[in-house]
Amino acid sequence: MPTRTRSAALVGLDAVAVDVEADVADGLPTFTTVGLTHGAVREGRDRIAAALANSGLSLPLRRVTVNLAPADLRKTGAGFDLPIAIAVLAASGQLPAAVGEQRLAIGELGLGGEVRPVRGVLSVALLARELGVAELLVPQVNAAEAALVAGVTVIGVSDLAAAFAHLRGTRPIVPTPHAPILPEGAAASDGIDLADVQGQPLARRALEIAAAGHHSALLIGPPGAGKTMLARRLPGILPPLSLDEAIETSRVHSVAGLHVPGRPLDSRRPFRAPHHTTSDAGLVGGGSGPRPGEVSLAHHGVLYLDELPHFRPSALEALRQPLEDGVVSIVRATRAVIFPASTMLIAAMNPCPCGWHEEPGDRCRCAPTLVAKYRGRLSGPLLDRIDLQVRLPAVSPAAMVQGAPGESSATVRARVAGARARQRVRGQPGPNAHLTAEWLGRVAPLDAESAALLIRLAERHGLSARGQQRIRRVARTIADLDGEQHMAPHHLAEAMAMRLTVEGGSAPMGR
Repeated sequence: MPTRTRSAALVGLDAVAVDVEADVADGLPTFTTVGLTHGAVREGRDRIAAALANSGLSLPLRRVTVNLAPADLRKTGAGFDLPIAIAVLAASGQLPAAVGEQRLAIGELGLGGEVRPVRGVLSVALLARELGVAELLVPQVNAAEAALVAGVTVIGVSDLAAAFAHLRGTRPIVPTPHAPILPEGAAASDGIDLADVQGQPLARRALEIAAAGHHSALLIGPPGAGKTMLARRLPGILPPLSLDEAIETSRVHSVAGLHVPGRPLDSRRPFRAPHHTTSDAGLVGGGSGPRPGEVSLAHHGVLYLDELPHFRPSALEALRQPLEDGVVSIVRATRAVIFPASTMLIAAMNPCPCGWHEEPGDRCRCAPTLVAKYRGRLSGPLLDRIDLQVRLPAVSPAAMVQGAPGESSATVRARVAGARARQRVRGQPGPNAHLTAEWLGRVAPLDAESAALLIRLAERHGLSARGQQRIRRVARTIADLDGEQHMAPHHLAEAMAMRLTVEGGSAPMGR
């Protein structure tokens, strides 16, 4: 009689229930796995056979058929090894027939019977809670991650023999306790501090505004101006992740296979800095079995793109949706997958191919057509979605040697935290960068002077409707940093200046 246990397949960020059925019948010894299985799932029969033998258990010398249902769901990965082994042991009478009915299992088996970690365990634990299973069996290394989900009895198994003894009741395994303790923020503990940056007051101010309102920013300056140095210090002025944000971030990293054993939760904001040769799928996600890209791995954190014009144009254009909507939607023939991407984009570039355009000393030798071609690699619609566009001058030797250190990350972070607290008190659904038109009208209304100023500059610089809305969002953030309840014309003027400085005060790039 067929027996059943339960497992799960990853579809994007979510886990989907899979029934693992096993039947042992008379006939020549065979081991067949059906149910739209691919790659590592089909190869699992050899791992399972070796693991059973090396764990003191036996694979029936009969016709073994394993079915993974539903049959129209593609199954990939080695995480089905453990549930298949349990189902086969139950079908052959070595375990009670109903042992897997109220359990969900996932794990890869080594040839010696050890249970190896798999990706996506946090999503699987959420599914287990939804299904109301009695126990969730996961690799021991993944147990703390699964135990982040309340209401799930997590059993961490180190090897197949231990799982067998637990299921037979001869050597029960103590469940992993539910303890979603968020470690203290380590924003400034990596040894880098905003005080290390000499000069660049405008860029420092732009980073503070970006952090306070979750705004995107483009830093433009010559080599050595401190663009990368500034960007790497941005996480240090952001508030630590909340518990919910940390779980969301950990879930994305778990699905991507980037979970750090022994650290199920981290209060630090992600910082991702992919190389400019990154593919479209690597940047925004995709592949045959879609996985999250860099923009999703930076969810609730910072995505830093250095040398922005050198990225593939198609990859940059694919960023337009996540910058606007905060999600990435990947559509395949059989299903659509959505990954979260509430990310702060911080980009950097030189003003020209050599990097010295409009810098003192007449060092630039780039022809105007070459400069235009270089900047033309960035489309207007992409730049229209970047809230702050700031020009950084070269830092003088005197400033490097004699300049006084700026404010520390801790000082700036306190102001940022205060601004974000004011946004939460207003009850708005997210940070200022995500304000809808309706909410913008509520929290950032324009008085007559501000409206006239916005109209005048929008006409002069050809700002789009989206550009005008983004300026208002930035102005609201500046008012929050100043502790002001109402947005004033000078807040709007500073927001405009932060967007109109890339050409020395003229229109933004791409205009």
